[in-house]
Amino acid sequence: MLRVTGGVNTHRGALWAVGLLVAAVAGGAGDEREAARAAARLAVLPDLRIPVGDSHGRQVWLRYGVAGARGEAEAAFPHVIEVALPRLRRARADGLGEAVARVDALLEVMSLLADTCVLHRGGHEGLRAVRRGAGRVLAEGGSGTGSGLAALAELDELLRRRRLSPGGSADLLAAALFLDMVPWGSPRAGPEVFACRR
Repeated sequence: MLRVTGGVNTHRGALWAVGLLVAAVAGGAGDEREAARAAARLAVLPDLRIPVGDSHGRQVWLRYGVAGARGEAEAAFPHVIEVALPRLRRARADGLGEAVARVDALLEVMSLLADTCVLHRGGHEGLRAVRRGAGRVLAEGGSGTGSGLAALAELDELLRRRRLSPGGSADLLAAALFLDMVPWGSPRAGPEVFACRR
């Protein structure tokens, strides 16, 4: 992937997270919490075939002590289970559209996560700015309100101007969306259900 993208680690965290969760679901996890715990058990296994290298995540871990995607996986995905999924479902229950529910779930994660992508590019000050901006959108009622949308536009401008990418938060949203689409307990759970549910 790095060779094809010219060294950009696009989607690396999402591939890691969703790959672990897919393996956990395929291994028979009965619900999202069980899948997260099973994924955590897989995440701690050593992979001797892959060199550690000097990834952005490793650089952030060495500089700031933030474990990133690996730490989130080893902790059984707390920002997926306790933050993104509840926000996503609450927004839907409140009658908000799917796009607003997903954006607000992303913003909730952004407001709390020590995102290693943001830390890599912007350090602690960049992380504080992202957290503040995401929190402000939510405080204004989320991306489905006029004032929330205005705050989101300001956050977007800040991210673009400072080249801050909340990629770690986006990776965790992808993991939450995967777990959300799994037909837990469905007697018809199988490949055809996954292809058609959302």
